[in-house]
Amino acid sequence: MRRIFVEAADIRSIELVGANGRSLAPFEAGAHVDVHLGELIRQYSLINATDVDGSYRIAIKLEPNSRGGSRLMHALAEGETLKIGLPRNNFALDLDAAHSVLLAGGIGITPLLGMAYQLLARGNSFSFDYFARSSDRVAFAEEIRSTAFAPRTQIHLGLIGDEVQRALATRLDAVSPNAHVYTCGPAPFMRAVREAVTAKPGLVLHLEYFAAEPPAQDLKAGAFHVRLAKSGTTIPVNASQTIVESLRTAGIEIETSCEQGICGTCLTAVLAGRPDHRDMMLTEEEQKAGDCMLICVSRSLDAELVLDL
Repeated sequence: MRRIFVEAADIRSIELVGANGRSLAPFEAGAHVDVHLGELIRQYSLINATDVDGSYRIAIKLEPNSRGGSRLMHALAEGETLKIGLPRNNFALDLDAAHSVLLAGGIGITPLLGMAYQLLARGNSFSFDYFARSSDRVAFAEEIRSTAFAPRTQIHLGLIGDEVQRALATRLDAVSPNAHVYTCGPAPFMRAVREAVTAKPGLVLHLEYFAAEPPAQDLKAGAFHVRLAKSGTTIPVNASQTIVESLRTAGIEIETSCEQGICGTCLTAVLAGRPDHRDMMLTEEEQKAGDCMLICVSRSLDAELVLDL
């Protein structure tokens, strides 16, 4: 870690450089990296402009109900060494879009700030709206004010409920019907954006979740079996297990990270059976196709699923 900065109340950013001065792997806006914290693995979006100097920037909000990741990240000091994975991107920009709308809520600004830098560098048309509870919660405020995209940026402070909906509607009413909308933020904010986009047909919505929403259905309902096509092994998944947990019980280790259905690490091809998708990453079209699933949270609508494992 080269440098650490305080960006806002409970938010710090960390600048990462490669060991022995080596440049870190290239990436595109919207990408994230896995950070290994002992047995914990957490995902953090890359917020700097792509490939500026071979370094990465990430930001972490200290969560009062943290499962340990944000607390450990806030305890780090400059000069310490972190183990990270290669960049992965489930939230890529469509650079052919006529116009892009960036809607950030709270710490959800992290991937969108990198997007703003890339869109600006390419000369693409875009707007940037940032919603925060109060001025002391606005991360990267001075940085944004000093950029060339400051005139395209609007910061909304202290809005709640219908006020957020009205601000979103105002923004979306001003864009072309085929614009691409990118959003990241807390679950209530993301729901508000989805509702606002639904009210204006033609917009293309891209979502990035940093935490899974509470399930809207009973995750303990229904036992089933998974058959592993490569070995022919059949493994039961009981009503209180995830597929990943049942595989581990059988001595089969699957690479995972978030285990909340938001990072894509455990994405697995489905050869037969109908997945019961409960992830926050796959698009509606990808879920309807039924040929892949996130086995850390999703289940089965049939008595048996055949997986490409």
